[in-house]
Amino acid sequence: MKLENVITKNEFDDMLKEGCLLQSSGTTGEPKQLFQTPEKLKAANLVARKVQGIDKSSKILTVCTLKHAGGLLAQTLPGYEVGSEIEVEQFNPFSWVRRIKDFTHSHLTPDMARAIMKTKSFNKLKLDDKIIMCGSDRVQSGIIQNFIDRGAIFIVNWGMTEVGPVAINRTFVPGMRVHTTETIMGNNTECDTKIVDGELHVKGDICIYDDWFATGDIVTNENGHFYFMGRKSVRR
Repeated sequence: MKLENVITKNEFDDMLKEGCLLQSSGTTGEPKQLFQTPEKLKAANLVARKVQGIDKSSKILTVCTLKHAGGLLAQTLPGYEVGSEIEVEQFNPFSWVRRIKDFTHSHLTPDMARAIMKTKSFNKLKLDDKIIMCGSDRVQSGIIQNFIDRGAIFIVNWGMTEVGPVAINRTFVPGMRVHTTETIMGNNTECDTKIVDGELHVKGDICIYDDWFATGDIVTNENGHFYFMGRKSVRR
């Protein structure tokens, strides 16, 4: 296992035993420090492994920073807990394209996915049976289609530092035709959800709060599929 110098194996063990502070990315508001209890982390790890099929045999390439929920909790800590092989490196699209053949899982932001798509070798890239999760911002249909056309199992994911990060998701597989959309969040929920005056509220073991949490995301649910419509005005 190769990890960033700022996080050691002992620190991973301490996170699982004692919890940890994570800074929100700032994508959906002012960045803030949020405590993740050991119970929340373990519940979120279970969900992440179930959704992505992560187990001891998995090989995870982490290119998102471990300082935020996506990099730490989407795949890295869930894999560490069960003994997956993990390598963490700073994102470089050319390195990712070259190295992904040796891994089973990787988590990307949409910007990272677009950078990978611009590399000269992407059109010849074989991603058969690779599980790619993508989130932290809206995931365009063109990204999804390009990755599944190259054999990847592509999981669009919604989550926040407060919940998840694997909370609402949808899995796309090779052979599917993706309808044009930039707003899809998913049709699989891993927490309780309700929409109040258009705003998504969530609750459950993978949330840092005991009661319903108002996410600030304006969403719609059509035939069991959640779609992102924008952010609610900042509350004071």
